[in-house]
Amino acid sequence: MPADVVDLIMQDHREVERLFDELKDSPEKRPNLLPVLTTLLTAHSRAEEAEVYPVAATEAGEKEEVSHSQQEHIEADQLLAKLAQTDPTSPEFDTVLQNLVDAVSHHVEEEETKVLPGMRSNLSDERRAQLGEAFVASRKQHLGEQPGDMTKEQLVQQASNADISGTSGLSKEELKKKVEQEAES
Repeated sequence: MPADVVDLIMQDHREVERLFDELKDSPEKRPNLLPVLTTLLTAHSRAEEAEVYPVAATEAGEKEEVSHSQQEHIEADQLLAKLAQTDPTSPEFDTVLQNLVDAVSHHVEEEETKVLPGMRSNLSDERRAQLGEAFVASRKQHLGEQPGDMTKEQLVQQASNADISGTSGLSKEELKKKVEQEAES
């Protein structure tokens, strides 16, 4: 049977935490580790947004938590983009990295104590396995994307997951601005 989506998500969380530790503890590895972190975190977020969050909201009854989690993804994207643009040898890198670590750690804790347990208890083993397959396929498809690489369809999905209304008819740039503003408020 395919892997449970909850277990797959938690495995990614542990890998991101490991990368954070290595980035903090081994400054000389930052130039090589930073692209790994941005690629993994971006692909993970896009796969959750496309495959997991819509199901968690509608089938597992986690609509409010999904909306909050989506807003945290948008914030993490902004911090990740800032980190990717920061010279890994500069003193500012540690501050930007710590801001990202704090935001992602908070998100992971909430997701692992609220959304994922709701999915485990409200979705069948078979449904979680189906989602696991979809999550892995989506994550693979998004590997190589960076935080700012968003299609209009991905922005529409983020707006939907975050329960942001009034987005139909907006251009891609207007939609991006609205999603980011909503996440900040």
